[in-house]
Amino acid sequence: MTSPRSKLLPTILTVAGVGVAAGAAYLARQRKGEVKDFVVARVLEAPAGRSSYTELAHSLERAGDHLAGRAARATDTPANRDVLAHVITIERWGQNRLRVALGERPYVRDESSAHRPPSILTLDDLRVLLSSTRAGTVDLARQLHRRPPQEDLTVEHNSLGPLTAKAWLRYLTQHADLESRRLRGGAGVAASGEHVTS
Repeated sequence: MTSPRSKLLPTILTVAGVGVAAGAAYLARQRKGEVKDFVVARVLEAPAGRSSYTELAHSLERAGDHLAGRAARATDTPANRDVLAHVITIERWGQNRLRVALGERPYVRDESSAHRPPSILTLDDLRVLLSSTRAGTVDLARQLHRRPPQEDLTVEHNSLGPLTAKAWLRYLTQHADLESRRLRGGAGVAASGEHVTS
């Protein structure tokens, strides 16, 4: 037999859980700047700051292998092409910001859409472009190792604010990993990643 107290406990926990979630959502809406600064500091700057440019380059390479694997398993759908195009767009845009940190170009507050690949590209074209784009980011990380900017040098991210070059590298790694999880395969994808026609 259950006591009235044992029936009440799950209800209290559920209400408390909803209250915490609602409170977090409220905080995020009301204090976007503070939440953003906290996330940038904890998720990007702190972990990246503990890594060398060489370590970040290796991380980009390893993540690039996973990225290529996901792209190879993706079926040829408009949604999957859009995901790959988006990842490439952000990576190219971020590369330009890294070139600012290297002193190769002046800072220009442009939009990422200026770096989007042409919409006529096939899924195979996008897979190749994805790999070459990631190789370019790895190369920039190695250049930053050879010619590191001052530790406190930052380059603006349109939404996240000022980021160090190391945080930019971590951001590009994390962004591509997160977005590529939206890629979907199907029954028509062979183990090699090639599309199987019926």
